[in-house]
Amino acid sequence: MKLYNFDEHVDRTHTNSLKYDGRAMFFGKTDLLPLWVADMDFKTPDFIVDAIKKRAEHEVFGYTFRPESYTQSIINWLKRRHNWEIKPEWISFSPGVVAGLTMAIEALSKPGDGVIVQPPVYFPFFDSVKGTGRQMIENPLKLENGRYYFDLEDLKQKITPTTKLLLLSNPHNPGGMAWNEKELTELANICLENKIVIISDEIHSDLIFDGFKHTPLAGISEEIAQNCVICMAPSKTFNTAGLTTSFLIIPNKRHFVAYERVMRLPHLHMGNIFGTIALEAAYTHGDEWLSQLLKYLQDNYSFLEDFFATNLPQVKVIRPEATYLIWIDFSAFGLTDEALNQKLIDAGVGLNRGTQFGKQGSGFMRINIGCTRATLEEALLRIKNAFQ
Repeated sequence: MKLYNFDEHVDRTHTNSLKYDGRAMFFGKTDLLPLWVADMDFKTPDFIVDAIKKRAEHEVFGYTFRPESYTQSIINWLKRRHNWEIKPEWISFSPGVVAGLTMAIEALSKPGDGVIVQPPVYFPFFDSVKGTGRQMIENPLKLENGRYYFDLEDLKQKITPTTKLLLLSNPHNPGGMAWNEKELTELANICLENKIVIISDEIHSDLIFDGFKHTPLAGISEEIAQNCVICMAPSKTFNTAGLTTSFLIIPNKRHFVAYERVMRLPHLHMGNIFGTIALEAAYTHGDEWLSQLLKYLQDNYSFLEDFFATNLPQVKVIRPEATYLIWIDFSAFGLTDEALNQKLIDAGVGLNRGTQFGKQGSGFMRINIGCTRATLEEALLRIKNAFQ
């Protein structure tokens, strides 16, 4: 068994990295530790890099299609990791999950239709709804005893005859919940009763912590599968976001055809040669690397949790069940959101401000622990010094 070194520092500056080379643009300074953008600082796994290098040796990068082995690697991975059996004819393409989610909105609703979002939630959801001319309906999550839950009574009250879609973050970003089957079934049944299609962003589905599991929404029952669209990608898991390769799983044939029509019109179906290669390599050879990554991420979280408990007990951390994105409550300090963000920037730490995820994120910040332990420790020390 090969051991991977997640403590290795990789200098990402001068690579047009949004996370690092975009610091001046987003934070007004370059001398800060960026723990914001949702990609990791670890090297993309060697089996992916080797596969890309082998293909690059051919030296012709013309039009290509995705081979059967690409499709089979997705099928095998979902069966192996999540015990979910899918059919090849359910799989479509998107250059990214947000792009796929947005095209699904356009395919399955019309301007003016209501689309439900559940803040605090991944902020591109808001842009996808507003940018396509749909009416956004907020069904905020409930925070109880350090965990978020669906507010199903609020949901029922807000559904109107023109409500057509619900956008789901599963696992949840930024709260870190790996929604369980009971929670998802209750939500899905309300949507079935009201003819509301669920578009489920499941890009973090492989990043599940010990004691929890990912429940694919479409894997619960055939009836639910026919009423949802699943958006997935290897990019968060294997650090390949720059290769713009994602996929959608759409069991409903009518929905599949509608999505394909929207996706193919601007000729987005061709994909990226190296993204195709990377996905197949990841889903074919990635199990052991992922096991070691998850252990490292869980240790990083434990370090963060212990650090705040010992040094800044006023800070409340939402314990994650999934993802390397941690949701932290700084509201005990009584700062405005602007002052909180600026205080962290002045301390030399760049995080995502909570209000990006909806007004319900006021007082919160999101931190990315997909980094070396040394980087995380330095960032936490800077935060401690700022607030002490």
